[in-house]
Amino acid sequence: MSTVTESRKDTPVARRSAAHGAAGAGSGTGRARKVRSREERSPIASAGLHAALVAASLVAVFPLVYMVFISLRGRDGWTRPTSAEGGLEISNYTYVLTETEFPRWFANSLLVAAGTTVIGVFVAASTGYAISRMRFPGHKSLMWVLLVTQMFPVAVLIVALYNILGSMGLLDSYVGLILTYCSVSVPFCAWMMKGYFDTIPHEIDEAGRVDGLTPFGTFYRLILPLAKPGLAVTAFYSFITAWGEVAFARAFLSTDSMLTLSVGLQSFIGQHKAEWGYLTACAVIITIPAGLVFLLVQRNLVAGLTAGGTKG
Repeated sequence: MSTVTESRKDTPVARRSAAHGAAGAGSGTGRARKVRSREERSPIASAGLHAALVAASLVAVFPLVYMVFISLRGRDGWTRPTSAEGGLEISNYTYVLTETEFPRWFANSLLVAAGTTVIGVFVAASTGYAISRMRFPGHKSLMWVLLVTQMFPVAVLIVALYNILGSMGLLDSYVGLILTYCSVSVPFCAWMMKGYFDTIPHEIDEAGRVDGLTPFGTFYRLILPLAKPGLAVTAFYSFITAWGEVAFARAFLSTDSMLTLSVGLQSFIGQHKAEWGYLTACAVIITIPAGLVFLLVQRNLVAGLTAGGTKG
């Protein structure tokens, strides 16, 4: 038995282990080597990470800064963007706001986007709550219908929606355009709200019924206040869907006084030339409402988008 033990101690692995142990014992009096944890980055890795973040930020910000710069260069300033001749001016903004129908287009788009947001949030929240809490005939079929509607491209839906709105007398009207935008935003928002309502305990509904609340009272007084992040994301998505849409607005609107921004701005694009100075000025103004809506809901965006993602 002792012979076997001695032979094992004499193996190459044993000799290397003994050598490392002796080296460690010899340097025990010196400074111990610092072991970097898995979460800790080296200086080179940190520098590379910050450089990548700075580069990504510049790539994201550059188009917006360049658009603002071109809008302040005058009507033809975009033809020589690197030249300092002429300086900066607001003539493009003055012309757009006083000499064109841009204020009317802006008001029309704001009205349509606000209507889409209000109706879309109400319908999506109600649908998501019903799917999350109630079991009724066709429950699973309704969920699949909401999902399937997102599979069709806009070009396929235009003809069908045009015929439907025409039979209802809603062509060339704000109501028809709002309903069209809701048909695009509500299915996605309903699925998102359903996932958020799934994270709210059912005991809250039971407590509301014990207190004598109706199902709608429970939904309005107890559930909706807890679903603010989901409602914020729904409102933001509905607003953006209506604010920047082009295809439906161009197909369903024909009266000049009812045009939205997406259709009205096409008047600055001619057959041989585009007025990029005016277009960039309009683009800067258009981003203001979208930016304000984002600032209002940004605190709840992450929570609303990730709700239900970790539900087991």
